[in-house]
Amino acid sequence: MLTNRTTLTQFLIEERRRFADSSGDLNGLILDVALACKAISRLVAQGGLAGVLGPAGATNVQGEQQQQLDVRANDTFLRAIEWGGHVAGMVSEELEEPYVLPVTYPRGKYLLSFDPLDGSSNIDVNLSVGSVFSILRSPHPGTDAVAEDFLQPGAQQVAAGYAIYGPSTMLVLSVGRGVHGFTLEPALGEFILTHPDMRIPTTGSEFAINSSNYRFWEPAVRRYVDECLAGASGPRERDFNMRWVASLVAEAHRILNRGGVFLYPRDSKKAGAAGRLRLLYEANPIGFLVEQAGGRASTGRTPLLEVEPTAIHQRVGFVFGAADEVARIEAYHKASYDEPDQDIPLYATRGLFRTATR
Repeated sequence: MLTNRTTLTQFLIEERRRFADSSGDLNGLILDVALACKAISRLVAQGGLAGVLGPAGATNVQGEQQQQLDVRANDTFLRAIEWGGHVAGMVSEELEEPYVLPVTYPRGKYLLSFDPLDGSSNIDVNLSVGSVFSILRSPHPGTDAVAEDFLQPGAQQVAAGYAIYGPSTMLVLSVGRGVHGFTLEPALGEFILTHPDMRIPTTGSEFAINSSNYRFWEPAVRRYVDECLAGASGPRERDFNMRWVASLVAEAHRILNRGGVFLYPRDSKKAGAAGRLRLLYEANPIGFLVEQAGGRASTGRTPLLEVEPTAIHQRVGFVFGAADEVARIEAYHKASYDEPDQDIPLYATRGLFRTATR
């Protein structure tokens, strides 16, 4: 069964051998993350049989309704990681403050940020969900991490990845040398390398965006989407398909395999909000993977991985995918747009167009 196949453990050992002074701590941390993902995959697969569907009766720090599986997945990550001596602290979507390790466990030299269950609203209807994680070096290895330690730009990540729980469970990973996909072999309980050196196709005819927010979009986003919808008879002179799964992991996985572009831009739906997705444990790890796969990750205006975080739950606009498509969207944001006629009530009551060219 393993003939000519590489397991995740073998892959990580081969990567470690490239660095003579490597301690193996990063490998150990990634394998602990993989263990957590295996356990969550089992919970997701059992669904209602495990009694984990439905709301948990509480909200998280984001003000979002927690699902039972959100809580279980978060606890699974904490229990799998805390004991190994590889991390100095952890940040999760489900926790208001960084997680402090129990006093009985050693503190390591890495920081882990994660969303334990991305797209959990899809669970009750049996659609794909996933887990996302980001690994940084701790500025103070061996001591308890504080919130400020995690406030590093995405370019400083040493590894990032996601697990997708679909028809098969996959772990997609980068340690800074390309992107590689591993499929869980259930009988062995091992992740096997099945998608080496994943690359985002340079051209694609798919875009993903929540079109119900059209009325809140900035002019640049409307222009891009309108041109795609115009198809072969429009300025792009080709037809596009629109996709939306409401799971960042599922969207990223499709783009890594088929190309295209994903947009969750800043909009005017919530006044003053810089975006909807969390920078540290959603946008940064996906952005790292995208750029390692030859794509481009952006806020819509600037390179995402250069953003200096200011808070552990900071939100940001996020656009990623084929490099040329993302560059086009950034260029549209730099263009000037005339203000609409103030007699048109739809636009006169909002500040979207009035602030777009400042």
